[in-house]
Amino acid sequence: MKQLKFFKYIKVQIAFYYLMVSICTISLFGVILYYSISATLLNETLISTSGAVDYSGKYVEVYIERLKAVAKIIVEHPDTIGYLQGDSNAKRDNISALIHSAIDSDEYLQSITVVSKVGQIISNEEALDMTISSDMMEEPWYRAAIESDMPVLTSARMQDFSMDTDQWVISISQEILGDEGENIGVLLIDIKYLVLESYFTDLNLGNEGFVFILNGYDEVVYHADTSYFEDTIKTAELIKIASMSGYEKDMGILTHHYDIENSDWTLVGVSSLDGLNIIRRQIIETLVVIGLILLVLVTISGVVIAGRITKPIKALEEAMKDIDSTLKEVNIDTNSSYEATQLTLRFNEMLKRIEVLMQAVSKNEKYLREYEIKALHSQINPHFLYNTLDTIVWMAEFGDSESVIAVTKSLAGFFRISLSRGEEMITLEQEMEHVRQYLFIQKQRYQEKLNYHLYLEEELKDVKVPKILLQPIVENAIYHGIRELEEPGWIEVVVKLYQGQILMSIKDNGKGFDTKAIHMEDISNVKLGGVGIKNVDQRIKLYYGEQFGVRIESVKNVGTTVTMNLPLS
Repeated sequence: MKQLKFFKYIKVQIAFYYLMVSICTISLFGVILYYSISATLLNETLISTSGAVDYSGKYVEVYIERLKAVAKIIVEHPDTIGYLQGDSNAKRDNISALIHSAIDSDEYLQSITVVSKVGQIISNEEALDMTISSDMMEEPWYRAAIESDMPVLTSARMQDFSMDTDQWVISISQEILGDEGENIGVLLIDIKYLVLESYFTDLNLGNEGFVFILNGYDEVVYHADTSYFEDTIKTAELIKIASMSGYEKDMGILTHHYDIENSDWTLVGVSSLDGLNIIRRQIIETLVVIGLILLVLVTISGVVIAGRITKPIKALEEAMKDIDSTLKEVNIDTNSSYEATQLTLRFNEMLKRIEVLMQAVSKNEKYLREYEIKALHSQINPHFLYNTLDTIVWMAEFGDSESVIAVTKSLAGFFRISLSRGEEMITLEQEMEHVRQYLFIQKQRYQEKLNYHLYLEEELKDVKVPKILLQPIVENAIYHGIRELEEPGWIEVVVKLYQGQILMSIKDNGKGFDTKAIHMEDISNVKLGGVGIKNVDQRIKLYYGEQFGVRIESVKNVGTTVTMNLPLS
């Protein structure tokens, strides 16, 4: 309890909340600084990784383009075409020299081989272990070389694939066509697998970063770890990584793709973000140290500031102890602190304003009553409009144009009086006309089942009352009384002067009900839609007071009489 009492002191609360706000501010600043720096570093790493991967990818791309240019020179050379077509003037030595020249210009070229359709071979290598026949179209590797011009990872000299990377080559094939576009041979160029390693060795992707290449069939073309070529699980892992893009927070890696042109290869760089994680730890450590220092300074300054703020308030508290029940103005030395002086002046001004505000309360209550009345008027039931429109449509479908015109005019008159140009008060003559238009419309629906009689004393015609008092009661009589009858029903509406008050009576011969079971506070059950007996009763009481309102008399299976009494004035 003592701790709770101690916390109630404003000085303690100011110091505490100041400390809490400072902690939140420092924490928020630290979080924003951490994430902004991390985002910047991550973006820089992404740019660096993507730049390095793109740079290496372009080198591979250029190299492949160069090889294809060499291949084009050889396959389109006149001596090559002539030799393969059986031209005796073509020089085999010239083709061989062209091949050796290309080999000598590139240390990574393993072999260049020209194979004719009939099994003739020209190559820089003398001993080739290749399947040769008089009709090379029968050889699967020959047909595959014709159908694909993409680089393919294979083993040197078409031998069985082994895990010895020294025997691995990247093969590029190109079909050789004759003068009439027919196949006369194929060119095979084998590049040492080491050429890829030379492009990717110096990439800086972190301690655990790596690059790999997948072809269009999701087969591994390059990876520094050769186990990825044999292990299907590891291959699936590479395929999953290849489907990622950008920063993968769950895996803590950053990936970048580069599609190598003139091939179906995709180069993927994976950065392990080792450097970024180290920098993040350093940022956290620095922010924690700075935050602790700031919290110490904030705690000290908070106590000092709270004491200075509460000192004049304490003085004002002592001065206000003399205030008694008469609400005398507070007297205090004006030479005291600025805060205490201002608080005293405002307090004394507040005492003066209380009297003014209390006088305004009664006026505001009047406005509130008017607002409540308008709110009750806004509850006009739309079902009557819908039903009337349905009746008009029904009459129109049967070609009863006279009834359509009559009902439409009555509907217009009904709503004209309902709106009353925004006025809340109308004459009893208008109120009676409003009910007359309503009953006329309902008569068109119920025909001989509904009969009515209206009576208004002449001297009451110009007396103004709140609008829409009678119609909701009549509507209730129709829908909850007469509509359920098998025989014809009738309604009588009488407005007369009785003992100095206006007496409105609505009587029907409907089903009736047991009034003992329904109290006025639960009269909302006796209504139709949103505007019913309780609505009318509330509005009368708001206008004239609790002594006026609605009274119900009903006998089951005999009928109901609803009476409203209003003051004449």
